[in-house]
Amino acid sequence: MRELEFIRYITRRFKIKRPVVKGIGDDCAVIKYKKNKFLLFTCDMIIEGTHFTKKTHAFEIGWKAMAVNISDIASMGGIPKYALVAAAVPRGKNIRFLKEIIRGIEKISKKFNISIIGGDTNNSEKIVLNVTLIGEAEKKHLTKRDGAKPGDLIFVTGALGEGKSKHLNFLPRLRESRILVKNFKINSMIDLSDGLAMDLNRLARASNVGACVYKSLIPLSKKSEPLEKSIFAGEDFELLFTASIAESKKIMKRMGKKEDLPITLIGEIVKRPLGVGLIEDNGKLTPLKPKGYAHF
Repeated sequence: MRELEFIRYITRRFKIKRPVVKGIGDDCAVIKYKKNKFLLFTCDMIIEGTHFTKKTHAFEIGWKAMAVNISDIASMGGIPKYALVAAAVPRGKNIRFLKEIIRGIEKISKKFNISIIGGDTNNSEKIVLNVTLIGEAEKKHLTKRDGAKPGDLIFVTGALGEGKSKHLNFLPRLRESRILVKNFKINSMIDLSDGLAMDLNRLARASNVGACVYKSLIPLSKKSEPLEKSIFAGEDFELLFTASIAESKKIMKRMGKKEDLPITLIGEIVKRPLGVGLIEDNGKLTPLKPKGYAHF
């Protein structure tokens, strides 16, 4: 059973109940909290051999374990607050190595004002770290995957295809997320962890729309994989979001005045029957299938 099929199966099995506002199917679960705020819950694990290698520096392992979760909170327009950290490591692992993992977790947690409040430890053949992160989002700023509308323009932060060079020390786009949700009406947003093709399809499916992105507009850098790989490569940890044309004009006007929004316009949301596609340089529309990083 493939990963996406398995997630759909789980979603059908577990129906949400109050006070849950959003359950399975987004970057975070959303729960009623205060009159003007929601609680956000997310958890991501990283595993030796899948997300890092035996040669990866312990500090980077700790940093990444927390960073991937902060990126989820950012994609919902929220602020991270509290974390539980579970670690499984081989018996006899050097204590200095373990302390370096903690130092990586501590460093990024302090940077984003996150309090570590508990967790668990165990032994395993490989190193596994799982972080459960709790955040909050103002109700007026909460942004989910399911709000994209035909006519919206599609934007992405940063450059795509850099995953190999930055996935162990990337800085989550929390600052950019907060600038966006506090100053503009963002209709939908998703964390690009599994590649543009995969995650754009997820956003389109959640919003019941189609999407077209222009090949010539996809932002790359000198560190990026070739375009053909960048579309499907995972671990970009950038933000993909949509906004109406009116709001998009405001966003682009702000971009012209300040340099605090490293974003690129790459396409538009269309009606669902048109599907999700890539517009080639010659104008031809090629279907963009949900291929990318899959865990199994």
